[in-house]
Amino acid sequence: MTITQLKYVLAVAEHQNFTKAAEKCFVTQPTLSMQIQKLEDQLNVQIFDRSKKPIELTEIGRKIVMQSKNIVNEADRINDIVDQQKGFIGGEFKIGIIPTVMPTLLPMFLKTFIKRYPKIKLKIEELTTEEIIQRIKDGHLDAAIAATPLENEHIKERVLFYEPFVGYIPDNHRLTSKEVLDVSDLDVNDLLLLEDGHCFRDGVLNLCNAKKTKDRNEFQLQSGSFEMLTKLANEGMGMTLLPYLHTLDLKANEQKHLHYFSEPSPAREVSLIFHKSELKIQIINALHKIISGIIRGAITFQNVDIISPVPK
Repeated sequence: MTITQLKYVLAVAEHQNFTKAAEKCFVTQPTLSMQIQKLEDQLNVQIFDRSKKPIELTEIGRKIVMQSKNIVNEADRINDIVDQQKGFIGGEFKIGIIPTVMPTLLPMFLKTFIKRYPKIKLKIEELTTEEIIQRIKDGHLDAAIAATPLENEHIKERVLFYEPFVGYIPDNHRLTSKEVLDVSDLDVNDLLLLEDGHCFRDGVLNLCNAKKTKDRNEFQLQSGSFEMLTKLANEGMGMTLLPYLHTLDLKANEQKHLHYFSEPSPAREVSLIFHKSELKIQIINALHKIISGIIRGAITFQNVDIISPVPK
């Protein structure tokens, strides 16, 4: 039994197809099939039911896959231990970032991080929180940046910053003259929201203590863009809430529409999240240090009230 064989088993279990698994493992399909067959012969069990389409795990196969994940993770930890002992911070690092954070945060830290750690090859993907959690559990992401707390037993969270919500209120709105907002001022039927699937939307709904559906009948918005929300607000279609970092990029004529909340300001917690096995922890630590250091100068709010991204 070898680590390579176990990695092949995990690949087939994930893709339910020998050809796709071989492509992901960068080997030929006959090579992968032969190694899995050798493992099955050695253990005298059948890991996969090849008669099913797509291929399925047998009952004993499911148990073997669960243990294989632990073994492969522990083997990877040996490489981490050696790297840490040598003081080496480098190699490929796969990170996911949620859509409502990526456009504003990534330009703030990426150049500095690459310059400071040139031996790290970052692979960055924009993903939803749900996709991030699954990929971290499956070992396809080393870390991610997402709104927390997630309360997931497989994932550890290290807070990067707290980002306040800011009201964007157009002229002639019922709240235009109110300089400082209170949470009680918000009406979910008056809010332009992101489409379902965005944790920022869920945070806003939790802030309003509202259901996921609105009573508005005039139109239904399906947008994942804060730019679209502000444009619709400018047209008098309602108000919206923006994350603080996004407001820094608004044009001068749009800045006048910003209204801040009375303290404690409602805010979201944004964290660096990773698997509880803490693989590549030296790179995770480096990322946390760079990002939190840069953000510290950009967000100066002291008194905030954290709104959970998990729907109530």
